[in-house]
Amino acid sequence: MLEIEIDGKQVQVNDGSTVIEAANVAGAYIPHFCYHKKLSIAANCRMCLVQVEKAPKPLPACATPVTNGMKVWTHSELAVKAQKGVMEFLLINHPLDCPICDQGGECQLQDLAVGYGSTASRYQEEKRVVFNKNLGSLVSTDMTRCINCTRCVRFTAEIAGEMELGQAFRGEHAEIMPFIEKTIDSELSGNIIDLCPVGALTSKPFRFAARTWELSRRKSVSPHDSLGSNLIVQTKHDVVKRVLPLENEEVNECWLSDKDRFSYEALASEDRLTAPMIKQGGQWKKVDWQAALEFVATGLRGIAKDHGATAIGALASPHSTVEELYLLQKLVRGLGSENVDFRLRQSDFRADGKRAGAPWLGMPVAGVRELTRLLVVGSFLRKDAPLLAQRVRQAAKKGLHVSAIGPNAEEWLLPVRNRALVAPSAMVATLAQVVAALAQELGAEVSVALLGKLPATVSEEARAIAQSLASGRKVAVWLGSLAVQHQRASELQMLAQEIARLTGGSFGFIGEAANSVGGYLASALPGEGGLDAAAMIDQPRRAYVVLGAEPELDFANPSATVAALSSAQLVVALSAFDSTTLRETADVILPIAPFTETSGTFVNCEGRAQSFAAVARPAGEVRPGWKVLRVLGNLLALEGFGYGDSEAVRDEALGTDAPSRLDNGLEGVLVNAALGSATALERVADVPIYFADPMVRRAPSLQKTRDAAQPTARMSPATLGALGIATGDRVRVSQGAASVELIAQVDENLAAGCVRVAAAHPTTAALGAMSGDLSVERV
Repeated sequence: MLEIEIDGKQVQVNDGSTVIEAANVAGAYIPHFCYHKKLSIAANCRMCLVQVEKAPKPLPACATPVTNGMKVWTHSELAVKAQKGVMEFLLINHPLDCPICDQGGECQLQDLAVGYGSTASRYQEEKRVVFNKNLGSLVSTDMTRCINCTRCVRFTAEIAGEMELGQAFRGEHAEIMPFIEKTIDSELSGNIIDLCPVGALTSKPFRFAARTWELSRRKSVSPHDSLGSNLIVQTKHDVVKRVLPLENEEVNECWLSDKDRFSYEALASEDRLTAPMIKQGGQWKKVDWQAALEFVATGLRGIAKDHGATAIGALASPHSTVEELYLLQKLVRGLGSENVDFRLRQSDFRADGKRAGAPWLGMPVAGVRELTRLLVVGSFLRKDAPLLAQRVRQAAKKGLHVSAIGPNAEEWLLPVRNRALVAPSAMVATLAQVVAALAQELGAEVSVALLGKLPATVSEEARAIAQSLASGRKVAVWLGSLAVQHQRASELQMLAQEIARLTGGSFGFIGEAANSVGGYLASALPGEGGLDAAAMIDQPRRAYVVLGAEPELDFANPSATVAALSSAQLVVALSAFDSTTLRETADVILPIAPFTETSGTFVNCEGRAQSFAAVARPAGEVRPGWKVLRVLGNLLALEGFGYGDSEAVRDEALGTDAPSRLDNGLEGVLVNAALGSATALERVADVPIYFADPMVRRAPSLQKTRDAAQPTARMSPATLGALGIATGDRVRVSQGAASVELIAQVDENLAAGCVRVAAAHPTTAALGAMSGDLSVERV
């Protein structure tokens, strides 16, 4: 610790601190623009000039390291004169358009100009004008306002991982611009809006929508991915106008992914359901809630009586709240059925009944910075969990060695030290080779369950991964969504568990959705004799209750799901949004509130339960999902549905022992590590970041981004060459009896013998299962 005196006040700070950090400890505010605690030091705005004892001139506080016994004055005559001089230069070319600027009211330049600016400008020469840049559908530019603080440039390079912005020219001709007129395509691009201290970069969807002082601010939690980013939702007259990050160092730090930030646009979608509807004679008619709920209660009661309660199945989206998931399973079990599941895109359920607890990340999110070795198996990490990937990126800069196994090697914008690029059918064998090599490397015995099951020969890639893991001090193994949705997911989990045991590390699941962990804690799983999500589709039920999911986009096998629902006697859909498929398959649609209009809880990948309240009144006749399920339980005369609020449901669902119920332990799954020979092309199905759930699919600005482009049939150069197909050719991709026509595209980051065809998209839904053999031919 070093001692420093700031404005006459003695403070102790860590060695290596800067003056501006010491001033924060002392409670002294130093004006600044370019400095940000999460970014590197640029010291180019010069607004933080301060007087330092024995220094011949003012020094920038952000770039001046503290020395023991240093004396600093932040508001002395010399310091203030320097700061005012800098402000005068910053305002020379700045336009006087505060009245029409979206940054007005929350602008650092505006605020500091009051304290450090002059009442009139001495500058009489011609002012410069900078042409605006097209940065895409999310960020709007007014570049004449730019003060060249370079926060946006440093963010894209250091946090987002790719330098999509740069500074060109010199002096007063300096401009911030994208490269060769490209747009910004990062999944974290919206953060440069928050970082910009002036009105140069603003939100394009929010542009001219409201003034900051007109907005109400309420806390919430993101419903989109497994991180559970903390949000500030801003509303005006009960309409959501903007979403900003709520700083939480343990979860999302001060960042948001674009999916979290801009999905609110879907709340104004034409697809919003605002009244209950019943299908009568093939026609949809709006009815009141009483009629709709009595229709559902009568239908479920009748099917349970005529065909037995096992004829009823419940399928829930993992983006639903804990309260909704808990009451859904309680409702179905109250009727006598154990057919309930929220793992809609999963295909291997052999681990059911063999788990020690609810699967989770296996470590705190904030603990990523302490890792020295990380193995990621079957993951589209950067798009599935953007802010988790960002944490890995920062840790990699400080020495974390990342290894990966899977059929995809798209750019994560971080160094991947070792990679086994293998087809899905070879993932189990490859991971088993890593286990064998690791045991040999450490001179350890493998678990009894794996004795005699591991391969005798090990590939070079597997050995390199094992050597990396063996040399680590703190090791983690993560299974991504592709691994969880794999046809042999249980075997991958057994092998990952063994790697964690051998290295003394942890293993866990990145998670697909907001409640990938919460669904387990809420018991939204099949009980003894109950059917899992896949079985409920393969063995169609007489009645289905579908919560928050769209049949053709949210299931492992969309075509089979649509067929099963279409054959049912009664399908009850609880949804915030309308869709063609929902109207074709459902008999009654109950409009439930999205996360902004209800209260609830999401349990993120690290097992952190985060509750939130509604930020706006429900639209039309919309009702919170948990209330709809509670009333249904009462109409069906089921016990235990007398809840007064969502907190009572949450407390009953999670209890007081939720953290102790998190456990990735797995026993009793047989592992076959033999390396089979693939004879056909294998499908690799990712869920595109902006098609992952019903809200993001309906956010217009997100749908204009590069990540929302229509899926293509992506293949490695070798695979394309073997098929005699060129990039740009129109091809017919067939899976079983189904086929779709797509454009072929070369993908050098894909394993040979694979075809990457995105799931969760209308153009590919007809193909069926997310994994399996494909055939490709030119049309």
